[in-house]
Amino acid sequence: MAWFYLVLGGLFEIGFTTSLRFVDGFRNVPWTIAFLVSVGISMALLELASRTIPMGTAYAVWGGIGAVGTVIVGMAFFSEPTELVRVLLILVIVAAIAGLRLVG
Repeated sequence: MAWFYLVLGGLFEIGFTTSLRFVDGFRNVPWTIAFLVSVGISMALLELASRTIPMGTAYAVWGGIGAVGTVIVGMAFFSEPTELVRVLLILVIVAAIAGLRLVG
């Protein structure tokens, strides 16, 4: 169950980084609320997961899911660059996350 919490927490990290794009100095109230709720849920799920999964592994996986997911959202919805090198580097992050799961 801890890995489920960790993955879900990583998805909420994608939510808070995406929301952060729209908060406009925290003046855009709906997006600010979405950001704060996503941060709270994400951190709570990371804490739950880290009760079972070593903290270093949990944090690396959580951060990796958030980083990769945020890059994918940026490329898919915000016209961020999609060069081959960038995609390959994202795959390296995914491979590292999978490796942590296998040895953890």
